[in-house]
Amino acid sequence: MNLGNNLQYLRRMMNRMTQEELAERMGVSRQTVSKWELDTATPELEKLVELAKLFNVSLDELINGDMDTDDEHYFNIRAEVLKPMDYAMYGVLSIEPEDDAIAHVKKWVENCGDNDPKIIGWDLPILSQEQINVYRMHGYAAAWVIPEGANTENLPAEIHHQQEQKYIAISIKEPFTAPFRLIPGGYKTLMDYMKVNGIEGAAGDFIDCFEYSYIKDGTEYMDVYIAVK
Repeated sequence: MNLGNNLQYLRRMMNRMTQEELAERMGVSRQTVSKWELDTATPELEKLVELAKLFNVSLDELINGDMDTDDEHYFNIRAEVLKPMDYAMYGVLSIEPEDDAIAHVKKWVENCGDNDPKIIGWDLPILSQEQINVYRMHGYAAAWVIPEGANTENLPAEIHHQQEQKYIAISIKEPFTAPFRLIPGGYKTLMDYMKVNGIEGAAGDFIDCFEYSYIKDGTEYMDVYIAVK
């Protein structure tokens, strides 16, 4: 049973609700909530149902799910409204497409004279099950976010325009120390946050999710974004 860890995780997802705030919602003492989270006491069935309803999860997810992630790598969940932007993208289908797609876009950037480019990326869900299961391929798109005034005369790609759009985002510290765990974990954490707080994803003429890697004070970070209504 993972109830204690799951309650701590769900409180963090619900705008870092405190034990006192949860206790007030449940009509119990803070000490009772603490015992639930330490797994030294189990809520009555009625309280379990209330908890599941509050956090918008099933009873099975609440009691038996493994919701928690490596919290030390994840921080700063927030809502952002991104301004309108122009971008040029390049997609690759292969076993390891990320490096190829990013390298290709960097060549464009060099030719266009952007010395500090912002390059974002996202998965391309356009492969067949045979390509995925048999050949272990996947798709990835990298895109150069074109700064105002950039020289795009020799850009060998179509320029796309995206209007202002709202996203939720999370930052990941040192994502490439364990990329196959930490990066999907970032997306999972955002989706859990959306579910717990009743936030709906959005789809339309914009990038529905993407990631952006950068260096700050000598440390590598990645911001993961999901479009929301």
